[in-house]
Amino acid sequence: MYKSFFHLNSTPFADSPDPRFLVRMPHTSEALATLEYGISSHKGFIVLTGEVGTGKTTLLRSALASFDPGRIFASFVFNPRLDVLDFFEFILSDFGIVPQNRTKSGMLIQLNRWLVERFRRDETCVIVIDEAQNLSWEQLEEIRLLTNLETDTRKLVQIVLSGQPELEEKLAAPDLRQLRQRIALWARTHAITAQETSAYIAQRLLIAGSSDLIFPDDTVAAIYRASRGIPRIINLICEQALILAYVEQLHQVPVALVQAVVRDLALEPQTFMASSTPSRLDANPTLSSMSNPLRGEGGETR
Repeated sequence: MYKSFFHLNSTPFADSPDPRFLVRMPHTSEALATLEYGISSHKGFIVLTGEVGTGKTTLLRSALASFDPGRIFASFVFNPRLDVLDFFEFILSDFGIVPQNRTKSGMLIQLNRWLVERFRRDETCVIVIDEAQNLSWEQLEEIRLLTNLETDTRKLVQIVLSGQPELEEKLAAPDLRQLRQRIALWARTHAITAQETSAYIAQRLLIAGSSDLIFPDDTVAAIYRASRGIPRIINLICEQALILAYVEQLHQVPVALVQAVVRDLALEPQTFMASSTPSRLDANPTLSSMSNPLRGEGGETR
């Protein structure tokens, strides 16, 4: 509803892993290059770790999108909390394979034949497992055994484990040393700096079609303090702030409006420093009351 008001072609801060909105920074470029190299070189096992909201899924989507869509097949496991048979059935179905019988041996034979056919056509197959820190020990062992699907020259399937830092701790367990030894590459994401936050917001707005100064420097600084540089939280704050700015017909987002968003989202208010000068909202009783269109009567979030 605010796109035309801010001269935007698309929503710049949507909570979806759209590869178009990947902002290239040193650490994201390094992680993306690692993923792309590992997949294209058929390294077998790749691990991507990072705190919640630091852009792992967007990186994975971007890496897969960099390949010729007609020559890459990907199975994206979003929920690893499956038993072994359900796990294999999901992978086959995501590859477009209809399981002929629901036994582990049957599905593995079928998967191996399909992978060999893809190999003969010089096509690449990838299994991406998100939230991999939730994998059971049994599942991790089964995943390790998948790397035995290989020819004399390369792995038939590339496996990317993506998860929170707890995944690294789990993989360090002595019982998983065989799996750990097979991990060819590690990539990591992390929170961004204050300077990177400014570039991140500006770049996403530019990708969405606007080069206007919608978020002034002091507002960006407030967003950084509240989000601590976590991209997902930055997106959440910016999205809500744009909605409120549109309601109040403000072409620039002031600090006080971001403060209102932070309060509504129950982020820590002490991360804000008191401003020495009154903001536009402070000078306007209507704006300072900041009626949030996303909240119903009594302040309950809809």
